[in-house]
Amino acid sequence: MKKILLIPTAALLLSSCGLYYKYERPDVNTQGLVRDIVSDGDTLQVNTDENFGNLPWREVFTDPQLQVLIEQALENNTDLRNAALNVKMMETALTCAKLAFLPSIAIAPQGTISQVQMDGASVSRTYQLPVSASWSVDLFGNLLSQKRSAQVKLLATKDYQVVVQTNIICGVANLYYTLMMLDEQLAIVTDMEQLTKDTWDMMQLQMQLGRARSTSVQTAEANYYSVQAKALDLKQQIREMENAMSLLLNEPGHQIARGKFYDQSLPTKFSAGVGIQLLSNRADVHAAEMALAECFYDTETARSRFYPNITVTGNAVFTNSLGSTIVNPGKWILSAVGSLTQPIFQHGQIVAGLKVAKAQQEQALNTFQNTILKAGNEVSNALVAYNTCDEKGRLDEKQVALYRQNVEDTKQLYTSKGSTYLEVIQAQNGLLNARISKVTDDFNKMQAVVNLYQALGGGAK
Repeated sequence: MKKILLIPTAALLLSSCGLYYKYERPDVNTQGLVRDIVSDGDTLQVNTDENFGNLPWREVFTDPQLQVLIEQALENNTDLRNAALNVKMMETALTCAKLAFLPSIAIAPQGTISQVQMDGASVSRTYQLPVSASWSVDLFGNLLSQKRSAQVKLLATKDYQVVVQTNIICGVANLYYTLMMLDEQLAIVTDMEQLTKDTWDMMQLQMQLGRARSTSVQTAEANYYSVQAKALDLKQQIREMENAMSLLLNEPGHQIARGKFYDQSLPTKFSAGVGIQLLSNRADVHAAEMALAECFYDTETARSRFYPNITVTGNAVFTNSLGSTIVNPGKWILSAVGSLTQPIFQHGQIVAGLKVAKAQQEQALNTFQNTILKAGNEVSNALVAYNTCDEKGRLDEKQVALYRQNVEDTKQLYTSKGSTYLEVIQAQNGLLNARISKVTDDFNKMQAVVNLYQALGGGAK
């Protein structure tokens, strides 16, 4: 009875000495992780229960055509498919790590036939049905730490799958809004193209009537060609964005159906959270922590190699060959062997392995801390971009209104001979640039919403 209790008692004593540590999150500094969008010296302190990143993507991106595109991308994207296959591979690796606790069993049947050529020929038939089992007794946590390492590696692989999913959702949304922004700018340029053509025609008429010089006509003509060139640039960008969207959908390049730029509706109130809880949805942050946990267990595995390796082997053979005699039916031959291997000198490999594992764990900790800082930085940038573009949009509206009035005023002055038509052209160019600038700032505001959603780990649901 004492012998039976020896092994579990030893295991209990060894575990109490600290051989079976479990990973615990290290202390990381998350104070002031996200800067306030207005005050340079303040940081955000808001309720994490209202985290914008917790919203399902269909509640953020409500355009029906955009939702269809996102669903197609999630179904067909090659990167996401490969990420799912990586998860399956890690699940298989974890299953293997769990099965390592069980004995390995092998069977190797053998049979021989021999004939002796003498006065009376005789034939002898012998057979063996050997079964062997070997079990490694994990007293020192080698198999346990390997299993735990495989578990956290599987979690990190699943996190990567979520990261790919989030990137696809937000990537499709950004391309979709980019296409609509380019459509809006092309419509503005097309309107301005007709306006500049009318101006050129008017200047030619004025020159025939002796009210304008050739230089004014040349300026109006050049302005018309300039607007045409802008239209060509926009058409090229639209085609390139459609091709990029098609690639995300894993389809050949084709035209993308889409709505109108100013028909879009995106959230306008955000709650960012604070500290490490702010990043609870960030799969890449969790993946970095799982990589740290994996290195922690790899260090435990390296440490366990300093301790003995205990193996119990059992053999059972059903055979009719018992030495020099052959009996029928056969008999069972049973044996069991226990072995203990204690490493003493391994050319420094075990010590070096532990040092390398500790260094890799320290690297993983540095990466984890840096990932948290980068995530907080992305949230800060998205918030300040949204706030800035929102304010610039209001200024753009005032600027567009002033340029519209300026165009009308300069036209009236020209009619009354109070100015040259060059001033009309300049006013028209100012209006064109102001309208394009407003669309750009409104798009940047949309993009800031998408980037904030992505920075907060949105799209996982």
